[in-house]
Amino acid sequence: MRPQSLLFAFFGSYVLEEGLGHVYSGSIIDVLARTGVGEPAVRSTLTRMVNRGLLERQRQGRRMHFGLTAQAEQILWDGKRRLWQTGAVNDDWDGTWTLLGFSLPESWQRQRHDLRSRLTWSGFGALYSGLWIAPGDVDASSLVSELGLAAHVKIFHATADDATDIGLMIRDTWDLGGVGARYADFDERWSTWPATGCGDPLGIRLRVISEWLDIIRTDPRLPARHLPSDWPARAAQETFHRIARQTEAPARRTAIEFLETTRRPPGAAVTA
Repeated sequence: MRPQSLLFAFFGSYVLEEGLGHVYSGSIIDVLARTGVGEPAVRSTLTRMVNRGLLERQRQGRRMHFGLTAQAEQILWDGKRRLWQTGAVNDDWDGTWTLLGFSLPESWQRQRHDLRSRLTWSGFGALYSGLWIAPGDVDASSLVSELGLAAHVKIFHATADDATDIGLMIRDTWDLGGVGARYADFDERWSTWPATGCGDPLGIRLRVISEWLDIIRTDPRLPARHLPSDWPARAAQETFHRIARQTEAPARRTAIEFLETTRRPPGAAVTA
């Protein structure tokens, strides 16, 4: 597990909605120790996240505290939406697609890489080299504007013609084997819990949330009716929700007991 993913799981679960301002670094180290991450890795990850604008530092006497920036809060709210609302199984697809075509100068290697990375993150697949497609109505215009590429991109919302074999198109455009394998691995690893040993509920919960979020963020949420009948996402999602329910109360009790925090004043804004 990547320490940053675990830190995001921790802040999203116990800081974001609680109105907490900054968390003592010692508490963060204690939390991640429950997931198997050592103190040096935690400290170096905290420093990197500060440098990337995801966390802010606040010294109180000899102690260092860490709080969320506005950028991190946006990422965490999106993660919570994907965890508890969107889910991994797309049963309600309305038959529409978002198509995005682009043509960038050959010298724009970095811009091309950034655009493709953001498109992949948003569920798009490369139908052709300069034409990407995603199921449903995706707000791609804000993504393109953030990258400063609006003049080089065209976006359409459409439905497929009857002559189009959507199942074949999906298999040609996305790595179904890779996506499915991640769900199958997750379900195999966690479906027997707690029979394989209960462990620490807080550590287990953070590991499960972190792993699950990493998987669904790389899943384009393709329409379920065009996926193989044994698609493993449904079983994996049931396993995730079961463990999340079983660990919620004991993990929260543990977190409340030892977290040292400063509460954010009402109405106070986080930094950008």
